[in-house]
Amino acid sequence: MSLVVVGSIAFDAVKTPFGERERMLGGSAVHFSLAASFFCDVRVVGPVGDDFGPGEYAVLEGRGVNTDDIERVEDGKTFFWRGHYEYDLNTAHTDETQLNVFGEFAPKLSEESKAAENLFLANIQPDLQREVREQCRGARLAGLDSMNLWIDIARDSLVKTIGGVDLVFLNDAEIRMLTDQPNLVRAAREVMAMGPSVVVAKQGEYGAALFTEDGYFALPAFPLETVSDPTGAGDSFAGGFLGYLASQDGWQDEASLRRAMTYGSVIASFNVEEFGTERVARLTREEIDERFEGFRRMTALEAAPA
Repeated sequence: MSLVVVGSIAFDAVKTPFGERERMLGGSAVHFSLAASFFCDVRVVGPVGDDFGPGEYAVLEGRGVNTDDIERVEDGKTFFWRGHYEYDLNTAHTDETQLNVFGEFAPKLSEESKAAENLFLANIQPDLQREVREQCRGARLAGLDSMNLWIDIARDSLVKTIGGVDLVFLNDAEIRMLTDQPNLVRAAREVMAMGPSVVVAKQGEYGAALFTEDGYFALPAFPLETVSDPTGAGDSFAGGFLGYLASQDGWQDEASLRRAMTYGSVIASFNVEEFGTERVARLTREEIDERFEGFRRMTALEAAPA
């Protein structure tokens, strides 16, 4: 099964209490693609400038990600974000944003991408997300991510776009903000009433919650002794989640959704151990499956016999 992601490709400068990087590969489409590539064929769509070179392509292609639909803008500069984190790593502080080629981004999908069975609309302007969704009408599974900015300045467009997808990723504060509901369960139900059958509430270091018409599932974050940089963790989570679902013949049963959420959490846990894409770029499927089993043991109702 093929999976297309449309979103940002960026260079990030990040400082945390545990280190810093002045220029590293990032962007929602990059983190998502690398995570999803462990489960299915991935095609990435997004713009870059002349400063995006062979080394950056090699990170994606080294994981088997198809880069044919990366739009290289002549004489342009790649989207750049600079931010920092305090000891509370749940909140990123933006110090500088240069949209560069991303500011004029109009997604151009090849026929191969339009024909993909699965689609993820990463965090971009809702009108653009909807345009892409309309180009990929044959997708059996479509998901999207968004943020508080679009809820604030483009809510009507976002609600219309949400109505055309199957699965929505938002953090719990964004779900409450979108619905003006203080209770997360009620808020998630209101989002499902907009159209999607699945809502995932990202909760940072506290894990994630899954809402469907028939059930509810919560998962803690995997306990780590080393957390260096949370940048891209949410996109890695979504990539593992949708990548796993894309690898399954059917995705709507509760068991598949719960496994998908666990795989997403596993890959996000690796992502935060180092900066940017450093850890996920050299991650193996064996490591993922080992940590998945650790998650299974950790969340079992009864401890396994000695």
